[in-house]
Amino acid sequence: MPNFELMPIGVFAQRSGLTSSALRFYADSGLLPPAEVDPVTGYRYYSAEQVARASALRRLREIAMPLTAVEAVLDAEPGEAVRLIDEHVTEVVEDAVTVQQKAALIKSSLADVPSRPIATLKGPVLAAAIEQVLTATAREPGMPVLGGLRVEAAPEAVALTATDRYRLSTRTLVPVGPAATTWAATVNGDDLRAAATEIRRSAQVRVEAMPHGVWLRMADREDQHCRLLSEEFPDHRMMLASLPEATARVMVSKDALLRALEEHSGERITLRVTHHGMSVLTAGAHHPEVPLPATVTGQELQISFELTTLYPAVSTAIGPDMMLDLRAADQPVTIRSADRGDLTTFAMPIKPDHSA
Repeated sequence: MPNFELMPIGVFAQRSGLTSSALRFYADSGLLPPAEVDPVTGYRYYSAEQVARASALRRLREIAMPLTAVEAVLDAEPGEAVRLIDEHVTEVVEDAVTVQQKAALIKSSLADVPSRPIATLKGPVLAAAIEQVLTATAREPGMPVLGGLRVEAAPEAVALTATDRYRLSTRTLVPVGPAATTWAATVNGDDLRAAATEIRRSAQVRVEAMPHGVWLRMADREDQHCRLLSEEFPDHRMMLASLPEATARVMVSKDALLRALEEHSGERITLRVTHHGMSVLTAGAHHPEVPLPATVTGQELQISFELTTLYPAVSTAIGPDMMLDLRAADQPVTIRSADRGDLTTFAMPIKPDHSA
C-alpha cells in the first residue's frame, strides 16, 4: 500500500478514539497490528480500513470485555458476535449483583448490631405473596424504590405492598404466631425474586432485620439475604385512606375477564358496567362489545384502563371469581378475590378511549 494512503499512529489514534499507547499494546497483542511498519524508523502506519475494527475494539473494551473475548467477537460472524456480547453482559450484571449483595452484608456486619427478629411466615405462602405483589413494581431511572417491596410487620399481620404508580398491590399474611415487633422497611425486589425459590421450598421462614438488609432464615435451606432500599416509599396509606366509597360492585369470572382482555385488539380497555352486567368495549365502531356474565350492584359506570395496567392486576387475583369495586371514571378500581381478600390490587384508570 502506498505510504500516502496510510496514517501515522497519531492520526489513527484520533480517528479511532484509542490512544497511541493503547494502539501499541493492541499491536503487540495481535489484536490490531499496523498495516505497515517502517523498517528503518519503526514508525507504525494504519489504513483507513482498520478504523472500524479499532472503533469496535475500543467499544468492547469500554464494556470491560477481556482481550480473549474481544478477539473472538471481532473475528466472529455478526450473529455469533451478538451472542458473545450478550453472554458477557449477563456475566457483568450477575457479578455486579453479587458485589452489591456482598457489600450489603459487609455494611451490616460493620454496624455490629445483632439481627432483630421480625416475624415467622410459612415459606410457600410468603413466596407466592412476593411473586404476586411484585407484579406491581417498575424499573424507573431515579426511582429505585418503585422496584421494591414494602414490608410492614405488626403483631397480628405482615403486609406486603408494591406500586408502580399506576397499580398498587398489597397482600396481608398471618404470621406463625404473633410478630415479634412492629417494623417497616422497603426490600429490594430483585433480591426477593432471586430468593423466592428457596423460600417456597422451606416450611417456615424467619424474617430478621439488619441495618441495611433482612435475613430470611430457613431451617432446611441456605439463609437468604436481601438488601433494603433507603429511598422513601410512596405514601400509599394516605392514598388508600382518601379513596371514596365504591359506587358499584361487580362480581365476575376471572378467566372470562382475562380471555376478553387477551382477545382485545387495542392498547386501551374500556369496561361498561350496567345493571344487566359488564362488557368489554373493543376498538373501532365495527366491533361489538364483549358481554361478560357478571353480578352488578350500584351505579352504572364506564371506565378505561391501559391494558398493561389492568391485565396484570386481574391475572394475579386469587381464586376463580373476582370482585371489582368501582368509584368513578377517574378513581382507582379495587380488584380482589370474591372470597379471599388478602390480596388486593388498585388499578388507575385513564381518560376514555374515544375510538371504543
